[in-house]
Amino acid sequence: MTAAIETTGVAPKRLIVTWVKSAIGYGVRQKRTLKALGFTKLGQVVEHADSPQLRGMLNAVIHLVKFEEK
Repeated sequence: MTAAIETTGVAPKRLIVTWVKSAIGYGVRQKRTLKALGFTKLGQVVEHADSPQLRGMLNAVIHLVKFEEK
């Protein structure tokens, strides 16, 4: 049995995330979260599809990044 894929024709929201503050002095978990978001350098910009998991990751490092919906 296969699951039906629901298509609504609406593209998912995209989030543009910018790393704006150094992670020096913060815990390893926050540094790993930045790496999991795809960051390697301060000032870098990455784009992700909006999801609850991504929002949770952003909430953990909200003091280090800024983001906007696209």
